[in-house]
Amino acid sequence: MVRRFISLFHKEIGGVHNAAYILGLFALFSQLLALVRDRMLASIIGPGPTLDAYFAAFRIPDVIYALLASLMSVSVLIPFLSQREGDPKKEKSLMDSAFSSFFIMIVIVSAIAWLCTPWLVSLFVRSGGTGIVAESPDLIISLTRIILLQPIFLGISNLFASITQSRRRFFLYSLSPLIYNVSIISSILFLAPKYGITGVAWGVVGGALLHFLIQIPFVFEQGMLPRFTFNIDWGLIKKIVAVSLPRTLALSATMLELVFITLYATGMKTGSLSIFNLSLNLQSVPLAIVGVSYSLAAFPTLSKLFTQGLKEKFIEHIVVPAKHIIFWSLPIAALFIVLRAHIVRVILGAGNFNWDDTRLVAASLALFVISLVAQNLELLFIRGYYATGNTRKPVAINLLSSVITISAPFLLLISFNSHPGFAHFITHLLKVDGIAGAEVLMLPLGFTIGTFINCAIFMIMFEFDFRHSTKTLWPVFLRGMIAALVAGLGTYVGLWLFEGLTQGVLVTATVFKIFAQGLLSGMLGIVAGYISLRLMKSPELSVISSQISGRFIKKAVIEIKEEIKDGIESEAGKNEGENETAPTILETVEPIMDSTKAD
Repeated sequence: MVRRFISLFHKEIGGVHNAAYILGLFALFSQLLALVRDRMLASIIGPGPTLDAYFAAFRIPDVIYALLASLMSVSVLIPFLSQREGDPKKEKSLMDSAFSSFFIMIVIVSAIAWLCTPWLVSLFVRSGGTGIVAESPDLIISLTRIILLQPIFLGISNLFASITQSRRRFFLYSLSPLIYNVSIISSILFLAPKYGITGVAWGVVGGALLHFLIQIPFVFEQGMLPRFTFNIDWGLIKKIVAVSLPRTLALSATMLELVFITLYATGMKTGSLSIFNLSLNLQSVPLAIVGVSYSLAAFPTLSKLFTQGLKEKFIEHIVVPAKHIIFWSLPIAALFIVLRAHIVRVILGAGNFNWDDTRLVAASLALFVISLVAQNLELLFIRGYYATGNTRKPVAINLLSSVITISAPFLLLISFNSHPGFAHFITHLLKVDGIAGAEVLMLPLGFTIGTFINCAIFMIMFEFDFRHSTKTLWPVFLRGMIAALVAGLGTYVGLWLFEGLTQGVLVTATVFKIFAQGLLSGMLGIVAGYISLRLMKSPELSVISSQISGRFIKKAVIEIKEEIKDGIESEAGKNEGENETAPTILETVEPIMDSTKAD
């Protein structure tokens, strides 16, 4: 039994939907642990200068990861490994060179960052902050220096993941984030009582260490465990860096957004940075389960189809996951918006996390999930371009959206503070009237605006590059909007019907009563949404029903493989003699996402 359980994590997974559901399941487990982690942080420490300092301490390590670890990421290394497939010596030589060059670079940069931490922290922490600067600058510096070890370990894990991912060992890869969060939770339980938030920081480092240690047995079994060497193939490293540079710029832009958000938040009421990060982590749950899982599962097939010149098949394998992303994202967003206070109170509402904190995080969560479908589609379209080898276009689009995401909160904050009518409209709409620090809501609102613009540009450009590739998404979007509205209305009616469970006073109700009210209302909303999809004869619902019934598990993998095989064989004559093996990028779930969620 134990041997079977262990072998499960070494099992190769095939099929887009099959892999997506497996990855989604593990993402759900990981996110549940992340929610437990955040509840403990919120209840034990609470939004304030200490928790703000903890979140701020991730900024420099995250930037280092984006700049260096992404140069040797899974997305970049897999195509190079594929070119050497069947030649173990060349594969091993590649891993040795990649590991050695990365280790040298990141250790040197991290050491410099360690020495310059006080100066670097001063760049993104506003001197006008109401609490974080006055009470915890030394704490931010000490925590940052500890967490600087994290990008080193996660970067090594990323290298190892290129082996596990290229062998399609999704079970094994999905286990890493679970252990990562378990380590942080353990540090909160056992280290924080004695060492405070510093103990939690060491838990983050321990989680990053375990993140790559869990992959060592399989990598060793494959004979691919890298060794440090000074005999580095610098010519090969230059080729890898040349391919990865655009993607590195895109990740750096994302990290720059977080740096500016930290800068804005530290100039607000103490605890604002914590409010932003806690709500960001909550909205990351559906993002990881839906968007990340589908885009990851689709990528191996997308890369293979495009390399073989099967353009129609390639477009089809973009459109199908996009339809399912829309199908899931819109109703989920509706449920999150209606049940936002219940979700936040159940997950975070304990100890030092008070009712005002609940209302602010709930309002911020609502602003984030409005753009959930856009965030999920954005992930898929980015990977679609990466699969074609076109990295410049998504980088250019992401850089543009980053400028918007950075500028929007700044302009919104000016409007919020100088126009009482605008401030009243926002606070009244989101039910945070009279709460100090409501200006923090301009941060997720600016993020959402930037996300919508980014997704819109991607859809327009993808339609331009691949004619008629997105037109079939609009009927799905319309059905999804109707189902989302019906589900949201059903949930709202459920809250009214089950209001007696809490006597209408959410803040004084027990967690069980709040959970029961939210669960029953959500179930009523789901049933209402399901009925509306049935009445509209949603094709996506039919596909999912067939998968649940077991037919998909037995047949779909074989059908997809045969379909791709037939397409490749039919096109083989057309492509014979042509060299269409330009480097492609095989994107996967980023360890940086794990570190961001650990913030």
